[in-house]
Amino acid sequence: MKTNLIPALRMSTVMLVLCSGLYTLVVLGFAKVVAPKGGAAELIERDGIPVGASNVGQLFTSDGYFHGRPSAIDYNAEGSGGSNKGPSNPDHLATVQARIDTFLVHNPGVQRADIPSELVTASGSGLDPHLSVKAATVQAERIALARGLTATSVQELIDSHTDGPLLGLFGPSTVNVLELNLALDAATK
Repeated sequence: MKTNLIPALRMSTVMLVLCSGLYTLVVLGFAKVVAPKGGAAELIERDGIPVGASNVGQLFTSDGYFHGRPSAIDYNAEGSGGSNKGPSNPDHLATVQARIDTFLVHNPGVQRADIPSELVTASGSGLDPHLSVKAATVQAERIALARGLTATSVQELIDSHTDGPLLGLFGPSTVNVLELNLALDAATK
C-alpha cells in the first residue's frame, strides 16, 4: 500500500501546484498583457467626478443618449450573469418582444428588421459596455432629433469613438456607450 499511496500523494501535490498555482499565474499574466487596459476598470470622470467605468455597462433611458445592451442583472457590477433562458423560452421571447416594441416607439424611423439583436438581448455578463457601430448608428436619428443636432454630426461622433478589433484581428469594431454619451454631452454644451 505504501508503494502506491506515497507516489499518488506526491503526484497529487505536484498537480495541485501546477494546475491551481502556476497555470493560474500564467493565464493572469497573459491577460494583463493582452487584455485592453490590463483587464482593470478605468474610471471615467466628468468635471472631476467619477461617472462610471469604461468596462462596465450602464443604463441610459433618455432619448438624448445612446442606449446600451439590456442587462439581465440590472447593471449590478457586484456580479455578472445572464438570464439563462434559451432562445425558445416563452419568458425570454416575451422580454425580447417588449424590448423591440419599446425600441420602435422611441425610434419610429427604424424598421423591425433593422434593429441589431444586441439592442434587445442581454449579454452573457449583463455588463457589456460596448455596442457595435451598427447598433449605435441605428440610434443616431433619435439622438439627433432629441439634441437638436444633425444626423451627420451624431454619426461623426460615433465614427470618432469607434474602436477597431482587438489587435486589429479579433472581434468587431465597437463603441463604448458611456464614452460616446459623454462626448455627446460635451458636443452639445
